[in-house]
Amino acid sequence: MDMTNLLPEEEVTDIADFFKVFGDPTRLKILYLLDEGEANVNTISSSLGISPSVASQHLKLLRVARLVRWRKDGKNVIYSLNDEHISRILNLGTEHYEETIGPEV
Repeated sequence: MDMTNLLPEEEVTDIADFFKVFGDPTRLKILYLLDEGEANVNTISSSLGISPSVASQHLKLLRVARLVRWRKDGKNVIYSLNDEHISRILNLGTEHYEETIGPEV
């Protein structure tokens, strides 16, 4: 195997950390919700049946991982996916699931 084509160790570690964020069901639900459009903490928490503080904790981690961004609208903080890449990753995950391990029709 030609080891010269492998990514540098730091880059591989950063990418692995990026994918780890997708490993939590609540964070994944938040991402799928935001893939439908912008939302504030109250909308996210009520849609998912979790407390606003739990939603905020997950959103903080998603912000740090640069998967979501936020903007102020008066006193409200509105969240959205950071960019189209995140939406594409979610769509690819759904597509893979449906093709390989989804329910049979």
